[in-house]
Amino acid sequence: MSYYSTRSVIFGSPSSSVTTKLVIINVAVFVLQIVYLDRFIGYLGLVPAFAIGKLWLWQFVTYMFLHGGFFHLFFNMLVLWMFGGEIENYWGSSEFLKYYFITGIGAGITSCVFTFPSTVPTIGASGAIFGLLLAYGMAYPDRYIYLYFLVPIKAKYLVLILGGIELLAIATPGTDGIARFAHLGGLLFGYVYLKKQRFL
Repeated sequence: MSYYSTRSVIFGSPSSSVTTKLVIINVAVFVLQIVYLDRFIGYLGLVPAFAIGKLWLWQFVTYMFLHGGFFHLFFNMLVLWMFGGEIENYWGSSEFLKYYFITGIGAGITSCVFTFPSTVPTIGASGAIFGLLLAYGMAYPDRYIYLYFLVPIKAKYLVLILGGIELLAIATPGTDGIARFAHLGGLLFGYVYLKKQRFL
């Protein structure tokens, strides 16, 4: 499978697609989280001391479907809907879904390695979303994306900028509560997987 580049952009995905189903599942889980699941964040979120120390391995999957608030969910799902549909249409649903979970789980592994033995839970699909942005930037490097719907920037440069921001944030003293290692892990696992599969 090889990548191609074109300047035409069609955001979104058919209602029957895996991308759309992932969005629906994330929204449904968020509603359940508000009503019921928040009390189980330590059990379903990704807690390095538990996921590694106690081998609570399900956390590497379940953490991806929990979010820290409406805007955390909204922006993750917006990016998933905007870019996931096109990647899914090109790769096929099964390959797209496999890549989504590989980057999401890989992001969780990376976060645990660098934050162990923390007992602070990590939640959100952001690691998989960063992996998806990487795939899009590699598939369509010269496409223009309008940052904040105003500033045009080529996809390949956007991915590089986002990765650079995460590296700088990690190198800066202090914490903002954002799982930077998970974001970088999504990029790393996505890149290694795409290289190994010779998708480039």
